[in-house]
Amino acid sequence: MDLEIYDKTAKGISEKDEKLIRDILNFAGSYIHLAENTEMSVTLVNNDEIHKINREYRGVDRATDVISFAIEDQSDDDDFPIVMDEALQEEIPENIGDIFVSVDKVAEQADYLGHSFQRELGFLVVHGFLHLNGYDHMKKTDADVMFPLQKEILNAYGLKR
Repeated sequence: MDLEIYDKTAKGISEKDEKLIRDILNFAGSYIHLAENTEMSVTLVNNDEIHKINREYRGVDRATDVISFAIEDQSDDDDFPIVMDEALQEEIPENIGDIFVSVDKVAEQADYLGHSFQRELGFLVVHGFLHLNGYDHMKKTDADVMFPLQKEILNAYGLKR
């Protein structure tokens, strides 16, 4: 997976935390059988920045932990499809989107839930990653698919609660 990580936090994250993000997202990509040429980004921010993003794009006037912006629609309802042969199509990377994570919320929630910063960081990036891949939890039937998959990935990676 081609993964870009942007650290826009005041203090910056550690190399260990950046490695965790890379490793767990590559693991999750393999787990759900994503093409190797899939592209995405993770931007790490503080509460003030994610609050602005949440207000502007979701109309929610508070900080949150993770926000996902899927780039490509997962449906096949394209009015103007690009027709190309299969070999060429496999060469073109698919950009699935961007995840924004508040490191302030990661720390707050890890403390509140009584587990490590790394466990909460891993949980949130996998959660956002699944959203980029068409998973959701707004309806119970969707949550019944997304949440067990999220737990499976985290446990298989070794980030158990």
